Amino acid sequence: MFAGFRLSKRSFVLGSLASTMILSLVYSTSIRYGHADVPVAMTAAEIRPLGVGDKAPRFTVETVDNERFDFDPRKLERPAVLISFRGGWCPYCNLHLSELRHAIPEINAMGVDVLFLSGDRSELLLSSLSRETQADIDGLDYTVLSDANAQAAMALGIAFKAPDEVFSYLDDKGADIEESSMARHGVLPVPAVFVVNREGTITYAYANPDYKIRLPADQVVAAASESALAE
Repeated sequence: MFAGFRLSKRSFVLGSLASTMILSLVYSTSIRYGHADVPVAMTAAEIRPLGVGDKAPRFTVETVDNERFDFDPRKLERPAVLISFRGGWCPYCNLHLSELRHAIPEINAMGVDVLFLSGDRSELLLSSLSRETQADIDGLDYTVLSDANAQAAMALGIAFKAPDEVFSYLDDKGADIEESSMARHGVLPVPAVFVVNREGTITYAYANPDYKIRLPADQVVAAASESALAE
């Protein structure tokens, strides 16, 4: 009986130590790589996005050619602007991409990279956009990446459960969402803008739960300029 008590006590101590190590690992991961410890929000209004002063997350997405693209804030050669949008099926996303057509070359000329993160799968990144948007951004240095696995959205703290009405809307529209972040995980990103300096720190953050409201192009340029001037 006494030996059993000692064994149970030893097991309890070892279990507690293991739990502490796991919690420490989760905490350190969330500090280094974003909101690894924050679950997907139930609604857009409940998201907990990263903010100014936070370390940007490391994540893996895909290019239009279905190739792996690693964003590692510890190895940035230039500051970066991360712009998330829901997908090519979203008319407000199309309008925002078109509005930014004059801003992107200006930002690139500052020595700042611009990365668009879409919930669409890689092969639909450009073809799913409206014809008007495709024409507006044709020939411009738009780097559009697929976050169909929602890794970036979750790490940035902008992922939320896609409401049923969105699925109904897309079904009525006949949109192809196979293997999108919605089809895979039932997740949508809140449209957001993050500016990350070369040290991997977020210097500007904007996320609005109302998908109809986007950050104006001149404010995106101003945020990128401030980061570029600080280099």
